[in-house]
Amino acid sequence: MIGGRETPLRRSRGFVPQPVTVARAFPRPVLGCGAELKSTFCVGKGRRAFVSHHIGDLENYETLQSYVEGIEHFMRVFDVHPEVVAHDLHPEYLSTKFAVDLEGVDRVGVQHHHAHVASCLADNGEAGPVIGVAFDGLGYGTDGSMWGGEILVADLTSFRRAGHLAPVAMPGGAMAIREPWRMAAAHLAAAYGDDPPPGLAVMRDHSDRWDAVSALARTGTASPITTSAGRLFDAVASLIGVRDRINYEGQAAVELEQLADVAETSAYPVAIEDGEPFQIATAGLVRAVVAEVRARVAGPVIAARFHNGLADAAVAACRRVREATGLEVVALSGGVFQNVLLTERARAGLLGSGFRVLTHSRVPSNDGGISLGQAVVAGGRDAAGLV
Repeated sequence: MIGGRETPLRRSRGFVPQPVTVARAFPRPVLGCGAELKSTFCVGKGRRAFVSHHIGDLENYETLQSYVEGIEHFMRVFDVHPEVVAHDLHPEYLSTKFAVDLEGVDRVGVQHHHAHVASCLADNGEAGPVIGVAFDGLGYGTDGSMWGGEILVADLTSFRRAGHLAPVAMPGGAMAIREPWRMAAAHLAAAYGDDPPPGLAVMRDHSDRWDAVSALARTGTASPITTSAGRLFDAVASLIGVRDRINYEGQAAVELEQLADVAETSAYPVAIEDGEPFQIATAGLVRAVVAEVRARVAGPVIAARFHNGLADAAVAACRRVREATGLEVVALSGGVFQNVLLTERARAGLLGSGFRVLTHSRVPSNDGGISLGQAVVAGGRDAAGLV
């Protein structure tokens, strides 16, 4: 029973996870409800947190029922009866709705990328504060827009958004995830306005809808704003000719990484624009990719230089934050850091700049680790009297 709500468990589960020992004890038992995609949940008490098996995407009743039954099973097996329940800020996530419907508990909303960074801290038995680089697909931001390329200053209680990738539109909303060429149109519009360079194959291949989709991006009609690193990967993959439509989440980015020539060490330069928060100027990165596409540079070289440029930008952003805060530890989290090439290049650059670098080992960097991050943030806030 959670907060007075009883749910039947129709079948037992053989999965018994190894606990994650957290840096700070949970004052009260906690449930982290996780995200919508790659869903997991996490229960915690004392110094131990138990992250569930991979449940899947919470997009239908059957998966949600399995999710609820799994929570009941963990509560029974580990004798955890949550008094504090943490959830994502996105109001339409089924995991959020589940949390909101519970009675007799204290609820804690945890921003998606703060949860990513906190999960990396918990994975390493640390409490922070750190500089958190959270690169992923999409996560609901505190301003109501869709974040995904974030530079945070964070610990297990709070965070501050120090910087982010430059925002662009997602023309057609969810369609832009399924059709990466739409993100190419959006990034071209952001980089060139109404006058993109001619001769690009992606424009020719989608000429029947290109002007309409580009207009959506420029005007913002039916086009939510995002800072997503994942959508930037989609755009570059489409510009290079890797993939215009996907069959599974992250496919364009995966194939872009596979294309990259790991022997290539040069990088496209990326500027950082002043501001609070500062912005990593992706328009220059896109223009560099376009210039080399038009010059018929080989795809593997362009893909590698893009990876190297984004890694260098992350390092430069962390240096900027260190100058302002004195922090010398960086946590890398978010689904984009499942990209081995990007992670290795960013980690090498950070180590070379004198940082200590935290990465994931026991829980995934993608949304499967969100529930752990939510749980430890809820515990941190509870300990600080903020719940």
